[in-house]
Amino acid sequence: MTRSAREVADYLGATLQGDSDVEISGVASPGRAQAGDLIYLDSPRHEDRIVKSAAKCVLARPGARLATKTVLEVADPKFAFVKAAHWLRPESERLAAVHATAIIGPDTRIAARVSIGPYVVIEEGSEIGAGTAIEAFCFVGRGSRVGESCRLHPRVTLYPGAQLGNRVEIHAGSVIGADGFGYVFGEGRHWKFPQIGSVTIGDDVEIGANSTVDRGSLDATEISRGVKIDNLVQIAHNVHVGEHSILAAQTGVSGSSTIGRGVIVAGQVGIGDHCTLEDGAVAGAQAGIPTGKTIRSGQTVWGTPARPLEKFKQQYAWFARLPELAARVRRLEEPSAK
Repeated sequence: MTRSAREVADYLGATLQGDSDVEISGVASPGRAQAGDLIYLDSPRHEDRIVKSAAKCVLARPGARLATKTVLEVADPKFAFVKAAHWLRPESERLAAVHATAIIGPDTRIAARVSIGPYVVIEEGSEIGAGTAIEAFCFVGRGSRVGESCRLHPRVTLYPGAQLGNRVEIHAGSVIGADGFGYVFGEGRHWKFPQIGSVTIGDDVEIGANSTVDRGSLDATEISRGVKIDNLVQIAHNVHVGEHSILAAQTGVSGSSTIGRGVIVAGQVGIGDHCTLEDGAVAGAQAGIPTGKTIRSGQTVWGTPARPLEKFKQQYAWFARLPELAARVRRLEEPSAK
């Protein structure tokens, strides 16, 4: 799709400075952009890269002066860039068809414009919403529901009874609804605690590759609307993740924990069982949150055990000085120092 700079400005509500007839057909980074690509400037320190870029049109904050460029002035260049990218490069329509090798069980309901790829298995009593694409080797267990305009990439597994909202995207290899990890020791061995709860994925959720969301044990595991989960994330039984929260790669959330609305969990965070991260909390990379701990609304924590960021930085500064301090203590303890 090719648009003029004026058309893009009108779509974004931007103020145009420069040639309104510049043609824009794609988006790119400054270093890889061609003349017809749109780029963006969100920090003055990158201005030199923008000026040297082959792109003719750039999104920038009001007042930016970039020689030889047509500038679209917006309050948030990065967000405007994302909106423009979706508009200029819409997803191609997938062929609505059921591959000959797919296995569709009885009493399933398949809506219009659904694409079902090679070797997909959809068990009895499942429901697939309109415009959804289920790619090769996916498994949809009995009684599951997949909403409208969803996309399951190859080898996604939905255990029986999994419930997906609309516009959910799950990347390759992820598993939704496996049994939680719960055992009770008695009579000399581990007995598996019942794993008979449900798992619900809300609208507009995206789950990365090879991530796992376990079903509830007796209750439900719930991933709310707009949540974004990275690759290689483990969500245990009975966990609730609030709307628009983000969980980065290699994070593990133990059972019965609650993550509020708009929470950010960075990479490799470990969250113990029965923890609470209140709305707007931030857990920095590799933070370790012990069992039962509450992170208050808006608080940023770091380290293991997780503690407020300012406290972590103070303690880490002393930690870095330990060799120096140890040397001073040794000198004080030497006989000649007495």
